[in-house]
Amino acid sequence: MRSVRARAALGATVVVALALIGAGLSVLLVLRANLTDQAGLQAEVVAREVARQLALDVPYDRLEMRDEEDHPVQVTDEDGRVVAVSKDLQAISGTGTDRVTPVPSPTAGGSGGGSDDDNGGGDGSDDDDTPAPAPARGEVDSDEPDFGNGTATVDGETADYRFASVQATTPAGVTLTVHAGAPLAAEQEAVGTVRGAMLIGLPVLLLVVAAVTWLVTRRALRPVEGIRREMAAITASEDLSRRVPEPGSRDEIARLARTTNETLTALEASVERQRRFVADASHELRSPIASLRTQLEVGAAHPELLDVPGAVADTVRLQALAADLLLLARLDAGERPGLAALDLGALVREEVSQRTGDRIAVSVSVPDPGADQGRFEVAGSRGQLARVIGNLLDNAERHARSTVTVSVRAAERGGVVVAVSDDGAGVPPEERERIFERFVRLDDARTRDDGGAGLGLAIARDVAVRHGGRLTVDGAREGGARFELWLPGAR
Repeated sequence: MRSVRARAALGATVVVALALIGAGLSVLLVLRANLTDQAGLQAEVVAREVARQLALDVPYDRLEMRDEEDHPVQVTDEDGRVVAVSKDLQAISGTGTDRVTPVPSPTAGGSGGGSDDDNGGGDGSDDDDTPAPAPARGEVDSDEPDFGNGTATVDGETADYRFASVQATTPAGVTLTVHAGAPLAAEQEAVGTVRGAMLIGLPVLLLVVAAVTWLVTRRALRPVEGIRREMAAITASEDLSRRVPEPGSRDEIARLARTTNETLTALEASVERQRRFVADASHELRSPIASLRTQLEVGAAHPELLDVPGAVADTVRLQALAADLLLLARLDAGERPGLAALDLGALVREEVSQRTGDRIAVSVSVPDPGADQGRFEVAGSRGQLARVIGNLLDNAERHARSTVTVSVRAAERGGVVVAVSDDGAGVPPEERERIFERFVRLDDARTRDDGGAGLGLAIARDVAVRHGGRLTVDGAREGGARFELWLPGAR
């Protein structure tokens, strides 16, 4: 039962079996009820024919009873005495008395007789013991007859019958009850035939359902098995360039295969990006470390040749690069920024005021906090957002000729925008997305003194995205580049 095919086949078989059993029982009950009603109708017709003769004062021995072999008749009086029976009736049950020998009655048909103390009493009806009102003299009861089931032995053969009981009153005022039966053999034979067919056909049908469900499920799950085998092979080979087969159908399995291939594509890109990141990081770290080691070795051999400022510069650059790599590692690990509310305008002023040694003074354009109180509030990490602003300013200082400006404004539909512009060479349109990749430096800024390691803008965009914002670049009015950081307002 660990197989989906087996569970599906078993489930379908059980459901179909329950449905067929319920439907079969319903069919048998309805069929039996209909055939029993038909037998009761036949018995009622015979009983009323005999009752009409009694109402016309026909003597008992001259009663005409049709089909006496198939429709046994028993006539009883008010006291339950048997006064007439059909020909060859040898035994009867289900009519209230099992006597089949007529007892002479002086009040009916010129016959006489006394009471019958051992006749069994009753009229064999399905109703309660409360007697129904007798019909008027010379009339037959027009109400619905009483029905009951019993047996009768006619000419040595015993069978089940459906009995109908009809009352009639003779012109002499004697109320008689006619019990006429109709055979239930046709009903029993039909019900038995249908039941036998169901007992034979149900297992066969269930086997067909199970087999068809197994085959259909197997065919439907065959692509899933292909996907599983290919994924196992990819896992074993660690070759993320492989893809699982996509079936030509447009069902859920085809969508699963496409989604799996999309996941493999994203995973391959992520792994490739991680490999490039490790390779670029190793390359970037190797240079300052090698330079610092060379200077220290020269200083150890010739103290008078030690370049202390150069060693300090390489150490600072190595420290900054290590901090950038650590921050990127935390961002890649899914570190979530804090949700503390902070004033982005005040943060920009603070960051600009702490910058010393910039070759170009930064021009700040932030509205008066008194007039725009609360307009620049955002939720996030103060340290990470300060890092974004610092990286944007560092990038502008690196490329500007004479002007660097930073402004803060409230955006439409909520949010805050920080714009950093310079009057440098700008960013070509085809490179405006590429510059946000890690370790990317454009051709005019590839020197390590001027171009940096190529991580500042990548860190800035990653932090912006994780704060629910975005970072874009466009051309500035001054002719250089204009970076815009949009962040959602604090809720």
